[in-house]
Amino acid sequence: MATLNKDIFGLKVENHELVKLAYDAYLANSRSSHAKTLKRGEVRGGGKKPWKQKGTGRARFGSTRNPIWRHGGVAFGRTGEENFTKKISKQAKRQAVCQALSMKNAEKAVIALDKPVTTLTGRTKDAVKLMEEYKLEGKNILAVVKEKTPEILRSSNNLPNVKVVRATYLNVFDIMNADVIVIGQSAMKELEAWLVGKEKA
Repeated sequence: MATLNKDIFGLKVENHELVKLAYDAYLANSRSSHAKTLKRGEVRGGGKKPWKQKGTGRARFGSTRNPIWRHGGVAFGRTGEENFTKKISKQAKRQAVCQALSMKNAEKAVIALDKPVTTLTGRTKDAVKLMEEYKLEGKNILAVVKEKTPEILRSSNNLPNVKVVRATYLNVFDIMNADVIVIGQSAMKELEAWLVGKEKA
């Protein structure tokens, strides 16, 4: 296996606040707003006054679609336009990725290949053979590659426990939910240029 960069995989993580922030931001930014409730003006019916204004002894009502009535509208309900996104700076996001990778490396859950992956020809059994070589059967694997080539995708698409991600699209959510992280040789260079190179620039 290749030697890991200490600036990415050797950080001492004293607290997990930044990692949690990036994790929550990923989930919030992936959330869609489809839920919508009907206001009193959008509920069908209710045009007729339920009873006359005076003389009945009951409270006055102008519509059966009042929010306090059954089958009425919903007050302060979802509009379908809620914005759940959370912003996090690029520098903080890169630092969170480094911390997450360092935590996984401390658990010995990072495998850095010292040679390019040339054995994947598009067949699933090629990927299975590679997993057996590193004894990764039955584990959730995050494969970090430089590019998602058709051969890599065809080899991994039928494996439910394998997720392929480009190095520059690596995120805290995928890192923390993986049992093992496998990083290709060319992907490691991309990762170092993205996480370390920009910080030094």
